Amino acid sequence: MAVSSLVSVWASMARQHPDRPAVSIGEDLTLTWRELQARSNQVARLLKSKGVASGDLVTIALPTEVKAVEAILATLKIGATPNVISPRLPDLERKQIIELADPRIVIGEHASALTNHPVLADWGDLSGYDDADLPEIIAPCLKAPTSGGSTGRPKIILSGSPAMVDDAPDTIARLMGFEIGGTCLFPGPLYHNTALTGLLIGLGLRNHVVLEKRFDPEMTLRLIEKYRADIAILVPTMMNRIWRLPDEIRRKYDLSSLRLVQHNAGACQPDLKRAWIDWLGADRIMENYTSTEQTAMTMVSGSDWLDRPGTVGKPVLGDIEIRDEEGVPCKPGEVGAVWMRRPEGAARTFTYKGQPTPETIDGWETVGDLGWVDEEGYLFLADRRSDMIISGGANIYPAEVEHVVSEHPGVIECVVIGTPDYDMGQLIHAVVLIENGGPSASELDAYVRARLSGYKCPRSYEFSPNALRDEAGKVRRSLFRKEGANA
Repeated sequence: MAVSSLVSVWASMARQHPDRPAVSIGEDLTLTWRELQARSNQVARLLKSKGVASGDLVTIALPTEVKAVEAILATLKIGATPNVISPRLPDLERKQIIELADPRIVIGEHASALTNHPVLADWGDLSGYDDADLPEIIAPCLKAPTSGGSTGRPKIILSGSPAMVDDAPDTIARLMGFEIGGTCLFPGPLYHNTALTGLLIGLGLRNHVVLEKRFDPEMTLRLIEKYRADIAILVPTMMNRIWRLPDEIRRKYDLSSLRLVQHNAGACQPDLKRAWIDWLGADRIMENYTSTEQTAMTMVSGSDWLDRPGTVGKPVLGDIEIRDEEGVPCKPGEVGAVWMRRPEGAARTFTYKGQPTPETIDGWETVGDLGWVDEEGYLFLADRRSDMIISGGANIYPAEVEHVVSEHPGVIECVVIGTPDYDMGQLIHAVVLIENGGPSASELDAYVRARLSGYKCPRSYEFSPNALRDEAGKVRRSLFRKEGANA
């Protein structure tokens, strides 16, 4: 088939395989290709009646449910671009995003009080809208994910790719492990770029796409077994919570259909990754690293990772280079900013809406990550430049401290931030989620001090009753800095 529009692929599947499952949400709801095509056609006509046209943005603030999927497909079918955001955002942040996106319409409840833009809170009976296929329009921009919180004010990242799919064997999607006509599982929320992209790529490659309303570790295993999923896309937080299930629960599910677990969106602790490799086998574990901007991408198999623990792989898309603060390329082993360059001749992968797009230097650009490469060009990440703690003139990478704290058997997860200090500039503060009966602050401090240099050790600990990362495995350090762990 090679390169085709997503809209044409969906229409073809509805005609040729109408009763084949297209999207499942949890255990109890599956839409066939016929049902998905008909419903999204009706919603597309509803959006057209509201004035939505090709080139517009549509902000979608819905939970992971059928209507969210229908809205995303419907938006693309009329040539518009979905801007999917969490419906659970604080009002202020949601208002900032809507103002920045300036969409033609906002889909979701509770939005009317936050914006002057037209709002479609819900739709019920669609019988007044034709469910026949619409004239084919290719949306010039596939998606407009939102990035914010960890880097300051929100930003809208406009994809440089149109709503097309390429099923050739050497494309990124295929290199990531997607097969034509397979079954893929995305436990993350649709407002997270990984799940949104996975939904679109999966359906574009004629897959049965399985979603979860809300991530649950045992549910994820149950869905793999129920739908015979061959690929699952996880983040390290999900991997950790699955691994923490009792052994008898993890092992009671049949995961033999699973060819590949692809993980991304954050550093995976080496001991956790080894555990998954021991459990499922090195050939079934793969990691990729990229930014939401997708200028470049690295990838590493479980086997290669075992040879170089901690690496996120070598580039499979574009080029990567490490540079110091003066822009001079670093030697192997030296930590610096990670710079990316898209493949020669390729169009720019993104632009920002509402703020300047970062300038490139000879085609190179950086999103603020720090890392180093070894002699063979394998990339290792340190942390984000914007999250670096400077205490007493020393640079401290939060990820390093978080890793050590999280290695304690009584710790579920940890977030490290810098708190203002008149003398030192910043002091290291650890926010920790522990198991019942977990360590005290003094016990945890002794554990960490035995494993880290004194200047890297937290000066204070705070125990949170709530999860520290969102459903997508992301942490917003800025939120902890402003409001504390209980915000």
